[in-house]
Amino acid sequence: MRDIFEEIFESQPLDPEESVRRSMRPNLRARFYQAASVGEGLEGYAVLLDGRPVRTPARRHLVAPARVLAEALAAEWDAQKDRVDPAMMPLTRLANSIIDGVAPAPQPVAAEIEKYLGTDLLFYRATTPAGLVASQQQHWDPIVGWARDNLGAGFVLTEGVVHVRQPEAAIAAAVRTIPNGAAVKEAWRLGALNVVTTLTGSALLALALAAGRLTTDAAWTAAHVDEDWNMQFWGRDEVMLKRRAYRFAEMQAAADVLDALR
Repeated sequence: MRDIFEEIFESQPLDPEESVRRSMRPNLRARFYQAASVGEGLEGYAVLLDGRPVRTPARRHLVAPARVLAEALAAEWDAQKDRVDPAMMPLTRLANSIIDGVAPAPQPVAAEIEKYLGTDLLFYRATTPAGLVASQQQHWDPIVGWARDNLGAGFVLTEGVVHVRQPEAAIAAAVRTIPNGAAVKEAWRLGALNVVTTLTGSALLALALAAGRLTTDAAWTAAHVDEDWNMQFWGRDEVMLKRRAYRFAEMQAAADVLDALR
């Protein structure tokens, strides 16, 4: 069974188009189990297939630090029909990356989030048109204010895309809220926070989501202010929207982790 898990997830992550292509090929692994369940042990809550533990691509056990997460993982496995498609299992892919990548080496992941604090999406504002300026202010200003008032991180805003250097004290204040320990729950929080940061282009949105200051939908809307504004004038881009829907599933999986461990 170990080799089966490696084969299933060896090509992650996948985009929607690749998922469609793979579903038309015979190399998607046929469902090889009857039922998924959750078992409790010393390591946490393990996902089981027909009573046997699921393994990550690096051959570690797929174990979550909270039962609600393990149950959600098991539900993803149960939702697979004739074939097992990793593209339809965002929480499992996230868990694999956390267990195999983040937990053994959390510091580089925390450092990657810190880099975003120097060039965060929310710092760079449009000058025109007035509607876009107002939309950015509506969705972004409250989060910048939250970082200032709740984290003690006073960031600098600028117009245009020319880089502005952020105060070291502001970055340091925000960094203190980023998990970087070796504890299991910390690794899961860190991995989820990193996913939200990279998907939205904003560490501040990720930190606000993790703190419960934003809902998942609100954070996602804030991350796409510019994109949504452009679509009002240039029309819907169906390919882009399909990719966006796929990314939102990744976002929701990360948000579920943050919510379960808050």
